[in-house]
Amino acid sequence: MSKKADYYDILGVDRNADPTTIKKAYRSMALKYHPDRNPGDAQAEESFKQAAEAYEVLSDPEKRQLYDRYGHDGLSNSGFQGFSGFSDIFSSFGDIFGDFFGGARNGPKKGRDLGLELVVDYVEAYTGSEAKVKVPRQEPCEACAGTGSKSKIVQLCPKCQGEGQVLQNMGFIRMATTCPQCRGTGEYPSDPCPSCGGRKTINTQREITVRIPAGVNTGARMRIKGEGGTGELGGPPGDLYVDIVVKHHEIFGRERNHVLYETKIDMVLASLGGDLEVPTVTGEKRLVKVPEGAQNGKLIRIPGLGFPSLGSSGSRGDLIVALSVTTPRNLTERQKELLEEFAAIEEEKKNESSLKGWTRKISDKVKKALHN
Repeated sequence: MSKKADYYDILGVDRNADPTTIKKAYRSMALKYHPDRNPGDAQAEESFKQAAEAYEVLSDPEKRQLYDRYGHDGLSNSGFQGFSGFSDIFSSFGDIFGDFFGGARNGPKKGRDLGLELVVDYVEAYTGSEAKVKVPRQEPCEACAGTGSKSKIVQLCPKCQGEGQVLQNMGFIRMATTCPQCRGTGEYPSDPCPSCGGRKTINTQREITVRIPAGVNTGARMRIKGEGGTGELGGPPGDLYVDIVVKHHEIFGRERNHVLYETKIDMVLASLGGDLEVPTVTGEKRLVKVPEGAQNGKLIRIPGLGFPSLGSSGSRGDLIVALSVTTPRNLTERQKELLEEFAAIEEEKKNESSLKGWTRKISDKVKKALHN
C-alpha cells in the first residue's frame, strides 16, 4: 500500500482523537470493508488493509508517538512493516472481529426459537378454543444446577482458555467462531454431571396451553413469547411458533371468512319457492327463503354466520347456501300425466308468446307504412 496516506485521514479522526474514538472508527471501517461482505472487490480489500494498518499504529501509544513525530519514515526506520496479509490482521484483531461476527463472548444468549404444527377442528377454528400441546425443549439440569459439573465447580475451557471463541483458518481469512467445547461460555466442567453429561441441560417436554382465536385459518402462525428454548448465561428464553392447520368439515366448506354449505332441493320448491331449513356451524337451524323460480347453483346469503375476522372486532363473514336442484326419479303414472300436462301448458305459453311477438311485429310494420 502507499505510505503517503495519512493514518488519521484513513480512519477519519482528528489527530488528537482518544483511543476509544480511534477504535470505534476502525470498527466501522472494518465492518464496511470486510472481505466476507465484499467478495472479489479489490478496492474494498485495499481499504480494509489500510484501515487495519492505521489502527495498528494509532492504537499503540509508542507507534503513534513515533508516527506523530516522524511520519511513515520514522515507523519504517523502527522496523514496522505493517501486515503481510489478511491472516495477520485477523490474528491481531480477533477480539474486534469476534464482536462483529461471533457475538459478544461470555454474554447472555437468547434461547432457540421452537416451532410445532397444531391441527385444529373446523368448529374450534370457528368458535375459538384452547389446546394443550407438549413442546420438546432443553431445560437446565436440576442435578448440577445448570453448571454441567457434578460438584457444581467449573474451570476454564482448555480449548479456548476461557475466551469462548477459537480462531479458524478459512483460506487466507482467519475467523473467530464459538468454541465447540464450551459453546461460548468459556467454562468447562472438570467432573461432568452424570445426568446431563456436562451439557448443562437435559431434554424434556413442557406442556403448555395454546389459545386458539376464533376465525383462525390454515397457514396462520401464532407466536407464544418465552416458550422456546432456555437461554444461556442468564439470557431470555426463545419463542414458540405454532403453525395452524384447520381440518376439513363433513358438510361445510370455507372461502376466506365465509362458511359454504350446499344443499339439494326438488324442482317443486325451486319452482314455487318457499322456506328451507339449513344447519349452521354451531348446530342451530336457520330458515332461508327460496325465491320462486330458483335455478340450479343459486346462492342464498345469510349475513353474520361466517367466521370472525381476526383483528377486526365484531366483523364476521356470511353463511352462503348453494342450491342444487334435483330431477325426480321413479315417477308414478299420475306424476307423469301431470308433468306431460305441465309440458303442454308450457308449449302453449311458448306458442302464444311467439304469436304475440309476430302480431306485434306486423302491427308495427302497418303503423310505420300508414305514417309514411
